[in-house]
Amino acid sequence: MTSSAPAPLPLETLRDTYRDGLLADCVPFWLGHGLDREHGGVLTCLDRDGSVYDSDKSVWFQGRFGWLLGTLCTDVEPREEWLAGCRSCVEFLERHCFDTDGRMFFIVTRDGRPVRKRRYVFSEMFAVMAFAAYAAAARDGTRAAAALDVFQRACERLASPDGIEPKLVTNTRATAGFGGPMIVLGTGQALRAAFERLGDEPAVAAVNARIDAALEAIQTRFVRPELEAVLETVLADGTPFLDHADGRLVNPGHAIEGAWFVMQEGIDRQDRSLVDLGLTMLRWTWKLGWDDEFGGILYFRDVLGKPVTEYWHDMKFWWPQNEAVIATLMAWDQTGDETFRTWHAQAHAWAFEHLADREQGEWYGWARRDGTPTHHAKGSLWKGPFHLPRMHLVCWQLLECRLASGGQPA
Repeated sequence: MTSSAPAPLPLETLRDTYRDGLLADCVPFWLGHGLDREHGGVLTCLDRDGSVYDSDKSVWFQGRFGWLLGTLCTDVEPREEWLAGCRSCVEFLERHCFDTDGRMFFIVTRDGRPVRKRRYVFSEMFAVMAFAAYAAAARDGTRAAAALDVFQRACERLASPDGIEPKLVTNTRATAGFGGPMIVLGTGQALRAAFERLGDEPAVAAVNARIDAALEAIQTRFVRPELEAVLETVLADGTPFLDHADGRLVNPGHAIEGAWFVMQEGIDRQDRSLVDLGLTMLRWTWKLGWDDEFGGILYFRDVLGKPVTEYWHDMKFWWPQNEAVIATLMAWDQTGDETFRTWHAQAHAWAFEHLADREQGEWYGWARRDGTPTHHAKGSLWKGPFHLPRMHLVCWQLLECRLASGGQPA
């Protein structure tokens, strides 16, 4: 069980922790064990020591790792190893991961033969991020155009009533999920950054239009002041349906990730109202999602405190902890409110204590409510080089900027 809240670490210590976690741990682990030098792309089903226990490939992670490596080239330094790894992921996506209808697969074999395809557009969105990052790092206009094309088509599918086959019988209950506008916002930010580097103002404007629509959907449909919650699912018209478990569901990791996306958009636009919206989303979700007894962010909560039907609802997955570390640090950086710094210290301490593997590198992904890892794998078709290294990168960048300005919040 948790004791008193840990004292916040010095900013210099935190900066060094995140920088070294990225450059001396995460990136070397995945380049050394995951990069497929025979078939291209990345393998993510890695055991504790980096050995491969399943050779199928997640299409998501071809895009996610490509984005990470390309972003390192533009935001840290242009290392050839990183650019080559990004290019490997991008080329694997192009060769093997698009179906004949223009949509993308979800899982392929190691050499790229299709195994599974899903209804959603997340494979496409992560491919957009990889194409965009490579385009910016390599000054590749062809990949930039491909990124915008795939992004626009994925957004059209999300926006169309017939674009994605519904899970439910729509004549009975048509619903909308928070993940749709959230992925448009996050992907759009990555794509816009690439076009800004390339000086393509029309493309920036096109992406901003999609971001505007996503922000409106988040604010008007999923952010519910009457409940002080960010709902995961609402009816298609934006109305909550609280007489059902699905309609009461809060996914704290998703909501917190969305909160810092919204804050980041406010920072980029110098729009304080967006920063404040993101802060509100974080405050509400921390109250619901932080486990006061054992620490850490819970996986699912019911907004009315009723039973949650998902059996993993009280587990502690790696990625909600990563998102909480980013969001709380960003919130403190934007406000100077010591509450956020305390929350950051709690999130940081719990995650590093329970999930970081200090002997063989990287982090465990799945823990019981008390923080005990359920197993010691470092990756799967769902976990790989994205949430954790992104946490390290974003927090390192935030702290570097803050220390350069004297260590005081904005």
